[in-house]
Amino acid sequence: KSGRLSPYFFNSGLFNTGESLAKLGRYYADAALASGIAFDMTFGPAYKGIPLVSALAIGLAEKGHNLPYSFNRKEAKDHGEGGTIVGASLAGRVLIVDDVITAGTSVRESVAIIRDHGAVPAGVLIMLDRMERGTGTLSALKEVVANIGIPVIAIASLPDVLALVGSDPALNEFKDKIEAYRELYGVVE
Repeated sequence: KSGRLSPYFFNSGLFNTGESLAKLGRYYADAALASGIAFDMTFGPAYKGIPLVSALAIGLAEKGHNLPYSFNRKEAKDHGEGGTIVGASLAGRVLIVDDVITAGTSVRESVAIIRDHGAVPAGVLIMLDRMERGTGTLSALKEVVANIGIPVIAIASLPDVLALVGSDPALNEFKDKIEAYRELYGVVE
């Protein structure tokens, strides 16, 4: 969504088995609970956020926190349950769940949806902080914190990616390209 041509792509769609998605849901749940963020429900933006919020809901329930969740459709449905929100009605403090933050576009869209439904965005939980500038000089993550006033929790960040790439001979060829991209669009935190 950022329009930047990145030398790497974090493909959360590769969590495509029951076992890998269950583990991911537990990692999300651990991060959500460890964050100290108070939330009443979770929300996943279409499309990748849909399985992620579902996995988180299961992970939380396994840990004794059975909370409602919802996600949005890109297009409104005019039959059946109708509307753009599927699952629980957005209410109270809502934790947004997504895969990455690059420029923060998806987060801003999710916050608008949550507020439009009378709920309060409580924070954002992501798998990977790419540690890239948002629309200004701050990282997209710090822009969310500064401009929207909600915390962002990341399970992993760019240094974790670089450590993996640097330690795996099959991936090592990409390290210089990722470092160059980081110089162009990244921030050091």
